[in-house]
Amino acid sequence: MLLAFSVAPSGTPQGAAPDQSATDASVHDAVAAAVKIVRDSGLPNHTDSMFTTIEGEWDEVFDVVRRATDAVGKFGSRVSLVIKADIRPGYSGELTAKVERLEGALGQMDS
Repeated sequence: MLLAFSVAPSGTPQGAAPDQSATDASVHDAVAAAVKIVRDSGLPNHTDSMFTTIEGEWDEVFDVVRRATDAVGKFGSRVSLVIKADIRPGYSGELTAKVERLEGALGQMDS
């Protein structure tokens, strides 16, 4: 399975002073905490400006997403989670293979 997800906090973190507010809309520290969990998982992964994609079996992929979501939850009072999955039993290595097939098709168009 390939699973792309985006997770972001909103609201005031638990334990923050009532008058504490964010001075910018950046969530890079929260995203970094999530991406660290993904990278430490050992599963094949790729992070771009919008999503992190991981590859693995159903239970292991969703365990990583749950732990990443929990980590982001420490940065706000609520969490937004977006998930898109490509479930294709019997296939692995698709994190890169799908892109390689796309590049091959584009190369044929140029010929």
